[in-house]
Amino acid sequence: MAAPVNSVGKPSPERLPLNTTSFQKKTRSKLISIPGTRPSVQNGQLLVSTGVTSLDYLLGGGLAVGTVLLVEEDRYDSYSRMILKYFLSEGVVCRHELFVATAQDDPDDILQELPAPILDDVAIHKPLEQPLLSCEPSNSLDAMKIAWRYQNLPKVQSALASSSRFGHYYDVSKTMEPEIRQAAKCHRFYLPEHPTLSSPTHSPVLESYSALLKSLQDIIHKEGFDVAAPMSRPRNILRIGLHSLGSALWGDDLTCHDNPAHRHALTTFLYGLRALLRSSLAVAVVTVSSHLIQDRALMGSITRLCDNAIALESFKGSERETNPLYKDYHVDINCFIN
Repeated sequence: MAAPVNSVGKPSPERLPLNTTSFQKKTRSKLISIPGTRPSVQNGQLLVSTGVTSLDYLLGGGLAVGTVLLVEEDRYDSYSRMILKYFLSEGVVCRHELFVATAQDDPDDILQELPAPILDDVAIHKPLEQPLLSCEPSNSLDAMKIAWRYQNLPKVQSALASSSRFGHYYDVSKTMEPEIRQAAKCHRFYLPEHPTLSSPTHSPVLESYSALLKSLQDIIHKEGFDVAAPMSRPRNILRIGLHSLGSALWGDDLTCHDNPAHRHALTTFLYGLRALLRSSLAVAVVTVSSHLIQDRALMGSITRLCDNAIALESFKGSERETNPLYKDYHVDINCFIN
């Protein structure tokens, strides 16, 4: 029976149960707890580390799960490739699953070149039955120094960044031990192993990107990375590394002609990739040879289809290489947050 109400529609005080109040505590929705992740302090999104702590800070704490980071390659594809390796190495350390797609180098070759993590005292003294590496940040120095355009931020903000560091540090002079690397589950997509059959209606590049997207979709659904899938097993993160998209190695002509015939092939793929990740426990890093793409409007469309974008400019071969102001740095970086 409903409680009697007074003239203003409120329950009569004499009929209220004892020890009750009109104020009720709201229960917060439970966030998914996955090793190697943390919620964003701005919006509560689940974040993972890029493997470069200073880049995490620049991106607002890390990469949000379900998003795409575009890395515009430097001219020698050295530092962009290194960032991709950092991203994958962080996934190995945190026991995330990996997906590596390439058109030239075998994905296994990239995995064998992953930098070795710098073990702190806490990780070294963990019991044997525990994972070798923890997903807590260490206190070692950064292996790669980057001349950020934002390096002159106030000291208060710098102190905040150091107190909330996220991720690990790596020694680029050493490669990761096979025992550590093989502990992570890795899915691979090597384009030469997926031959495409050209037809009057489908170009090779469209078939390449379609096969790549289909492979990603299958893994996300079969391996339980779909957010809507029932939680039949512990949740994990899928880290996706796609190397040098848009190049001629993928059958694309974006970097070969001023007016490419398949100018919308890559943008169509990125649109499908972002839609797929939005409902998945996955995050992607995509590298593109932007300096070879002559159509700047098209490059702008590619950038806007990604959630974050960074452009790398190596000091090698430039006047900055001999400038004493940049003697401690190797690369300049511009960041775009969509």
